[in-house]
Amino acid sequence: MRRPGMVELAEAAGVSVATVDRALNGRQRLKAETLAHIVAVARQIGHPAALRLGGEARVRRRFGVVLHKQGQEFYKAFAAELRRAVAAERLVDAELVLEFSASQSPSEMAGLLRSMLGRCDVLAATAVNHAEVTAAVSDLAAQGLQVFSLLSDFAPGVRAGYLGLDNLKVGRTAAWLIETVSPGPGTVAIFVGGYRWLGHELRDQGFRAYLREHAPRLVVLDTLVNLETRALTYEATLGLIAKHPDLRGIYVAGGGMEGAIAAVRAAKAEARVALVVSALTPESRRGLQEGQVTMVVDTPLEKLCRDLMARLATGGPAPDHFLPPDLHVGESL
Repeated sequence: MRRPGMVELAEAAGVSVATVDRALNGRQRLKAETLAHIVAVARQIGHPAALRLGGEARVRRRFGVVLHKQGQEFYKAFAAELRRAVAAERLVDAELVLEFSASQSPSEMAGLLRSMLGRCDVLAATAVNHAEVTAAVSDLAAQGLQVFSLLSDFAPGVRAGYLGLDNLKVGRTAAWLIETVSPGPGTVAIFVGGYRWLGHELRDQGFRAYLREHAPRLVVLDTLVNLETRALTYEATLGLIAKHPDLRGIYVAGGGMEGAIAAVRAAKAEARVALVVSALTPESRRGLQEGQVTMVVDTPLEKLCRDLMARLATGGPAPDHFLPPDLHVGESL
């Protein structure tokens, strides 16, 4: 395949061919931000200028990221990958400004997003989809701070772009697995962190749509909200197993999976209940090895963080980017 040339680079970067020519050949000095943008786009499309000019474009850029629940294993791993991606960044002199929201409160997240103004040059976050969050993102954009949504989309039409999994497909994948290993008849259950997580809502929709189409003998129970906590998920899972002797599967679409794993283990229900969870952590790995977990639909955090840095380095809006999930079963470990 022919490597992209100057015209392709100019089109991808949204600048003139003459500007790219000045960047590549030094005919006229460019603003450091313009040069950094051209080099970042060159890296994305595989243009050789990324290597040749990378050393000249090390402008300082502060990458702001806001995540949830600092103590959860998934977010610990996410933070670690972010730090590695920033340390590996070569096109800009990158600094990570990382904050955590302690709850799912829209007001808390909106306030935390607003507090990042002046502390970073571009911002990405995990957040619920709520009017207060949308207003905060709109205000930040008006003041020149672009905000990207991560994992679960929020502020559609206002944020600069989305990066994460295709959550509708993720839900369908979980349903496919449960239908494949437990074709029915029987009941299945799904946990979401909350109704304001758009990603969880899409996973719920995809999960139910697939089973309606392909496994009508499996009845999906009312969606359970676990606030992504272990304790709530544990008690609710034990209740499901006791109340529904025909329970065939459980899908934990967000956090709190540790409670479901512990409950399936305590009830010795792994022989009849397929359990699908959403992150590969030490606890879910153990569940796969021991048989309590049937499949993990995992977010490829290393690739997500690399791709995120490439987008943040350009400093402007970018197309939504869907990553393929990593699927893990016991035999794949």
